[in-house]
Amino acid sequence: MSAFAKPENALKRAEQLINVGQKQDALQALHDIITSRRHRAWQKTLERIMFKYVELCVDMQRGRFAKDGLIQYRIVCQQVNVTSLEEVIKHFMHLSTEKAEQACNQAQALEEALDVDDLEADKRPEDLMLSYVSGEKGKDRSDRELVTPWFKFLWETYRTVLEILRNNSKLEALYAMTAHRAFQFCKQYKRTTEFRRLCEIIRNHLSNLNKYRDQRDRPDLSAPESLQLYLDTRFEQLKIATELELWQEAFRSVEDIHGLMCMVKKTPKPSLMVVYYAKLTEIFRTSDSQLYHAYAWLKLFTLQKSFNKNLSQKDLQFIASSVVLAALSVPPYKHKRSASHLQLENEKERNLRMANLIRFNLDHKLDNGEVLSRSNLLSELVLKGVLSCATQEVKDLYHLLEHDFLPMDLASKIQPFLTKISYLGGKLSSAPSLPEVQLSKYVPALEKLATLRLLQQVSQVYQTLKIESLSQMIPFFEFPVVERISADAVKYNFIAMKVDHMKGVVLFGNSGLDSEGFQDHLVILAESLNKARAKIHTPAKKAPKLGEMLPSLADLVEKEHKRLLARKSIIENRKEAQELLLLEVERNAEMRRKKQQQIAEEEEKRRLASEIEKRKNQMILDEIHDKEIAQAKALLEDVGKHRKKKLRKSVLDGENVTKQAIMEMALNEQLRERQEMEKKLQKLAKTMDYLERAKREEAAPLIEAAFEHRLVEEKLLHEREQQLEVELSRQRHDGDLREKNRLTRMLDNKIIFQERVTSLRQVEYDRRRVEREDQIQQMLHTRKREREAMRKTMFFVQNEEEKQRKMEEEEEARKREEAERQRKIDEERRAKLDEIAEKQRQRERELEEKERKRRESLLGRSINGFSEPTVGSHPLEPGAVAPATAATTASAAATTKSDAAATTASDAAATAGKYVPKFRRERTEDSGQAPPPELDRWGSSRHDDPTSQPSDRWRTEDRRPSFGGGGSRSTWSSSRIPPRGGSGR
Repeated sequence: MSAFAKPENALKRAEQLINVGQKQDALQALHDIITSRRHRAWQKTLERIMFKYVELCVDMQRGRFAKDGLIQYRIVCQQVNVTSLEEVIKHFMHLSTEKAEQACNQAQALEEALDVDDLEADKRPEDLMLSYVSGEKGKDRSDRELVTPWFKFLWETYRTVLEILRNNSKLEALYAMTAHRAFQFCKQYKRTTEFRRLCEIIRNHLSNLNKYRDQRDRPDLSAPESLQLYLDTRFEQLKIATELELWQEAFRSVEDIHGLMCMVKKTPKPSLMVVYYAKLTEIFRTSDSQLYHAYAWLKLFTLQKSFNKNLSQKDLQFIASSVVLAALSVPPYKHKRSASHLQLENEKERNLRMANLIRFNLDHKLDNGEVLSRSNLLSELVLKGVLSCATQEVKDLYHLLEHDFLPMDLASKIQPFLTKISYLGGKLSSAPSLPEVQLSKYVPALEKLATLRLLQQVSQVYQTLKIESLSQMIPFFEFPVVERISADAVKYNFIAMKVDHMKGVVLFGNSGLDSEGFQDHLVILAESLNKARAKIHTPAKKAPKLGEMLPSLADLVEKEHKRLLARKSIIENRKEAQELLLLEVERNAEMRRKKQQQIAEEEEKRRLASEIEKRKNQMILDEIHDKEIAQAKALLEDVGKHRKKKLRKSVLDGENVTKQAIMEMALNEQLRERQEMEKKLQKLAKTMDYLERAKREEAAPLIEAAFEHRLVEEKLLHEREQQLEVELSRQRHDGDLREKNRLTRMLDNKIIFQERVTSLRQVEYDRRRVEREDQIQQMLHTRKREREAMRKTMFFVQNEEEKQRKMEEEEEARKREEAERQRKIDEERRAKLDEIAEKQRQRERELEEKERKRRESLLGRSINGFSEPTVGSHPLEPGAVAPATAATTASAAATTKSDAAATTASDAAATAGKYVPKFRRERTEDSGQAPPPELDRWGSSRHDDPTSQPSDRWRTEDRRPSFGGGGSRSTWSSSRIPPRGGSGR
């Protein structure tokens, strides 16, 4: 690396090298001085060096050198003089652009000169040869040789400048200007690939700018000037993308504009929004997104009507007509039928994304997937007055397509309007930012819509229609085209029709249960039948049965009382819990307050300790600073001792003298000494140059004489060596001939030996081949036997497994039959038991009925003979005394409801309602312990017992079932009825 004391020396040295044609050395010298750490303070000389440096880089096409030098120069002048960096960059781009234009002009001139070189010959021979070899024409070859390198360098220049200025807030205007010039370069020379890369570069710069917010010189996007520059760059990017027909990149540019506005939460000016929506209309029209195209036109209409005061009535009509026709061009059916869940989610996300772009929402809170639809769009056209501003032809066409029902002559009435509309359009004089309006581009979509409407209306009128008639009704398309349109409509459930080419008819309607028409008819029929039934059979209002409600009122009051008591206890518990919670909160707050107070005291202690530590550190730093100043003064004095002129003492003893100032003074003194030493060395070098030149002038004749003498000697030596080589070659040739004659005599023996060896090897080969074939055959037979044995073994194993499986299946079938037979036997046994039980219950009911009749007859007799004597007239049997006493005791405790306890004499103390087995009842009847019913019924105890109840109470109690004794169902029979005498009621 060359070391220059001053930058001026490096600049002079570079100019000298350029004059002698050594541009690479000059560039390296300037690069060394730019990247040197000794010259980091900006001065005007560095600017001149940079101008010369970029000129050399452009001449030699050294983009990497230029980028490195500009980065180093930015470090030097970023905080001192950033305008100098701007001037250098502008000069750099100007030189690159000028060189590229010169290359283009040169290539064009060369092509023109080649074209008129020979008027008689079609092509030159060299051109023909080059065309056969390379396959290129003259212009392509000249472009590749002359223009392409400069285009590459110009593109690298733009990328370098954008990379250097991407985070520089002081050069935002230069960054925007560079981006604009790069866009124009891509537009002028149709560089689509470079345009995509440029857009990606600018997009990455913005994302990094938003990602790393802690940079020192980062541009502030909230500033209006910065935001406007970034917006202008994005809008220029959008315009160039549409002009180059890069629609995907244009849509990404639209997203970039929307993202930038969402970043700063600010809507652009209306003039910019007009350009935004104008480009959106072109993008959506190219992508066949009619719905979004129509919404973009609607936003354009709203902006022009609101902010363009110079808009003429004719232009307003054209814009409104475009909006209405774009809305009508949207297909009248949705593409969501038979779509998967993933497709529906993607469509919803796409609708939200497009809605945010079209309506320019900056908060991304739109969450309605159906907000963009054809029906909503048409309703907005009517509400916002767009339809009223359109031309009369467009209005009539709108009413015909959307409101009128003309199945037979719809197409014939629409066709004149489409013809008129196809001639409307042109440039808008009062709205230059809008694209040229041509209504004819909507005619194909309107013809398709008219076809769909006609098919829809015809399907509501006809069930069958001939293909010829339908073709005559639709003059826009041939029938195959109509068939494709109808297939799409049927797919998305817009119409229901089928085409029968064998019969030549079109069938309308859908007889399936899932058809909409069939469902509507069923719903209408159901509603009509419900209304008719309601009119015929009026529902009567039932009067409340108060009598049924009164018995349950007591229970309701009791339940309500209990519920209120429970609610009261719950409220009290909640109050107690709330009080406990408040106490806990107060306790926690007191603990937090004490803890905070303790923390504050600790913080105060730490602060006091840190202040004391800072004071100590400051004292130490002051001492170190004083020592450094003393050392610097001593160093400066040592430097002054070596000079004849001593330094002034007032400079060293000044009050404001710092270490830095003293060090700079010492460095200046050293620099002066070095410069004086360099001057002495230069003078000594000049003296040495003169001496060396004189020496060489004296030695030149002697060198010439020595050179001539050496030539003569070398010529003689060459001749001797040549003769020696000839002799050696002749001797080698003679020796080779003798060797050949000697070996020729052995040629026959060599052939015989070769044949013998060959025959022996052939015999050995045949023997080994035969052995190999025998071995292979033996192996094949062995493997065949093994496969047969394996096959037999597998067949035997499979047969055994099949037998085992069949045996298991038979065993399982036998077990299932046995289980089925056992189940049938159990069912038969259960049925017999049920039959026996049913007969037993029938017999008990018959006995009970007989007993009831007998009681009724006895009750009637007792009423007639009430005045008969009681006990004394009919003496009781001895065995009836104990039952009578037990029955009297049981009747005295009537509240226990044990009227059926006194069944027999032996069961007097049994529990009330207890089940008595049948064999005991029969034993009691057979033993004769119970007295005859007549004697017991009219015994004296019946009238003497004060606790006896009427006979109807006895009859009612006897018919109640008993649920004691294990829960089995039982009824009272005649054998369990106690006698009416002294032993019962």
